[in-house]
Amino acid sequence: MHNRTVLVAAHILACVAVVGCSKSDKTADTAAVDTTRHDSAATAAAPAPAPAMNDANIVAFIEEANTADSANGKVASTKGTNAAVKEYGRTMMRDHGALNKSVGQLAKKDSITPAAAQGDSLPQMAKKMSDSLNAQAKGAAWDKAYIASEVSTHQMVLSKLQEAQNAAQKQDLKDAIGKAIPTIQAHLQKAQDIQTKLGSS
Repeated sequence: MHNRTVLVAAHILACVAVVGCSKSDKTADTAAVDTTRHDSAATAAAPAPAPAMNDANIVAFIEEANTADSANGKVASTKGTNAAVKEYGRTMMRDHGALNKSVGQLAKKDSITPAAAQGDSLPQMAKKMSDSLNAQAKGAAWDKAYIASEVSTHQMVLSKLQEAQNAAQKQDLKDAIGKAIPTIQAHLQKAQDIQTKLGSS
């Protein structure tokens, strides 16, 4: 490839120096140079694949998600005005608290030190949602905002857990994720059901 580039450059220089170089030769040479430039640009534009999570990243993500959802559930259990929203908040406190305890024990047994993956934005997202829920006034609008956040959060967590189950190296971590997924699916379905009822009330 390097030799060809040198030959093309030499040929172009020869065309400039020699008046007898034809127009068609110049066109062909330009096309060859343009093609090379296009191929390089295409290669440079190809996105790098996202790095797979390791076990330390997975444990960190699960703990982040459980801590955030349990905390927001505690707020909902007192600040919610709709009975279903208050009960949902209590469920989040109980279930995510239990999941956090379970993954903590597993991490200790397998000597996994939680470490957030590069570019992990969950803590920032969780803080933003928590701040918003705490700042907003109690009432029907708060209930809708909380449940809407629970729908989107559980959709994201469910997708991430499915990815984590494939990426996990330790078998008992894979198994723990497999047991947690139905719980997250149930939470999502319940949140969607409440959201529908709040929307029609």
